[in-house]
Amino acid sequence: MARYFDVHPDNPQRRAVAQVAELVRQDGLIAYPTDSCYALGCRLDNQDGLDRIRAIRKLDRRHHFTLVCQDFAQLGQFVIVDNAVFRAIKAATPGSYTFILPATKEVPRRLMHEKKRTVGVRIPDHVVTQALLAELGEPLVSSTLLLPGVAEPLTQGWEIKEELDHAVDAVVDSGDCGTEPTTVVDFSSGEAEIVRRGAGDPDRFA
Repeated sequence: MARYFDVHPDNPQRRAVAQVAELVRQDGLIAYPTDSCYALGCRLDNQDGLDRIRAIRKLDRRHHFTLVCQDFAQLGQFVIVDNAVFRAIKAATPGSYTFILPATKEVPRRLMHEKKRTVGVRIPDHVVTQALLAELGEPLVSSTLLLPGVAEPLTQGWEIKEELDHAVDAVVDSGDCGTEPTTVVDFSSGEAEIVRRGAGDPDRFA
């Protein structure tokens, strides 16, 4: 049965955030809010967590997970960013964007694109997510909480608790956070390519 954390969206309770972070460190799988929609997340080295996300969402091995980072210092450990791309991304973060970039050696090969050796990264603009990432001290490997056969992601924590009570270890509820996933921008070639139009304004990269 999943633990349920009711976390204030503007002033997250430190004790609750610390408890969620400890669950993640113990290889737990969580459902948590972001600035675009709810997501499933686990530690970078949690292979069982990745398998559980795939099972929940019925994803195949080709699915690409996203590294959700607290800030640029953390993001820079996992992707290679040249000066021009850095300026473009910096101007759009934190925000509802996922950027595809060449991965560094810190990224496990199983998380990279098989041929391109790239990985998706993002820095969310969400108080609770930021508090959790700060407490955790490392990225969350994440995937949008979009269930098979459902057109839109779940938006309410209590709904997620009911639906995934035996599939995740914790649900972090800080209210409705929308249904539109991030805008995905591929910078792996050095030029911006819009892969998916979503919550972030894609026109700034057009």
